Amino acid sequence: MKKILGIVAIITIATTALTYAQSKTDVALNQALTAYYEVKNALAADKKDLAIEKVKVFSAKVNAVNHKDLPADQHKIFMEQAGIIKSKAAQLAGSNDIKTQRKAFEGISYAMIKTLKGLKFNSKTVYIQHCPMAKASWLNEKENIENPYYGSMMFNCGDVSETIKSN
Repeated sequence: MKKILGIVAIITIATTALTYAQSKTDVALNQALTAYYEVKNALAADKKDLAIEKVKVFSAKVNAVNHKDLPADQHKIFMEQAGIIKSKAAQLAGSNDIKTQRKAFEGISYAMIKTLKGLKFNSKTVYIQHCPMAKASWLNEKENIENPYYGSMMFNCGDVSETIKSN
């Protein structure tokens, strides 16, 4: 009986520790997602200087994610996509041309979509939106279209291609 209770206690502690580590990682990932939205919102509002400022914050949030506690398959996804995100964030931050920034944001968006789908960390509903003119997608915290690829020129252009409910 003592042996069984001991095994149950060990399993409970291990599960709790893993859940706690996962929840801390999820919190960090959700903070990165919020920072991503701020970059998207700056581009949708045609604010290239603000986009530079916000992408630096976003990149720092991605760097702050404690990915070592992720299960192996999720860790692989995170590492691959984080590399793309950091590279594209550096391109966006290094340009004063909004077209170049938007092209870099496209790469960031696809990497964030893959990360979100692979790690399932979102604490709120996320909308994957697509602009047929830009032939590109992005994540939005709102169902209403806010097009970061054309900004005020075509602010409402696009549609919701997928809805990812909170986990």
